[in-house]
Amino acid sequence: MKFYDCSTAPSPRRVRIFAAEKGMELDTVQVDLRSGEQFSEDFRKINPDCVVPALVLENGTCLSEVLAICSYIEDVQPEPPLFGRTPEERAEVIMWYTKTEQQGLIGVMEGFRNFSKGFKDRALSGPDNYPQIPELAERGRLRVQRFIDRLDQRLDGRAFVVGDSYSIADITALVFIDFAAAIKVSIPDEAGNLKRWHETVSARPSAKA
Repeated sequence: MKFYDCSTAPSPRRVRIFAAEKGMELDTVQVDLRSGEQFSEDFRKINPDCVVPALVLENGTCLSEVLAICSYIEDVQPEPPLFGRTPEERAEVIMWYTKTEQQGLIGVMEGFRNFSKGFKDRALSGPDNYPQIPELAERGRLRVQRFIDRLDQRLDGRAFVVGDSYSIADITALVFIDFAAAIKVSIPDEAGNLKRWHETVSARPSAKA
């Protein structure tokens, strides 16, 4: 397998953390997003969507979505389970993974890509150009702040987002919270549950992957 990564991007970081929790070392190729390497002819042949992460399997199949990549790794290396231990837990983990991606991470991306001068005409990732919409930057910040409040409520009396063990839902939430710094949003002092959880999961060795 070959993993196409960018060390500064939030989405491939989720895969790196996931693989580190599994004790897996991925053969990694860095893609320089800043210089536009993702738009090169060579990389388009790997992933026409022009985004990372991408995992190319030994048979040439390319997996290019975080959930798809991590689901594949989970099946290849089941222990420790990061999608839950029961059918109910698995459903809840996927639910909270999705909520955190849609309501949290995408909110940060809206705020960041519609505001930063470096993303002029690149408000959405992928092969096509889209103009920035300043109103979406403000909406993104609001969505992030509201989802931070929701996560704090969710973690009331809980060690992890779902069940009693670390999962891909926690990985996605960790990356969301850390990425929110890009739009100058942090955990408020009153969000004690979220602060406690963030300190705990940030101390895991995989968080540095």
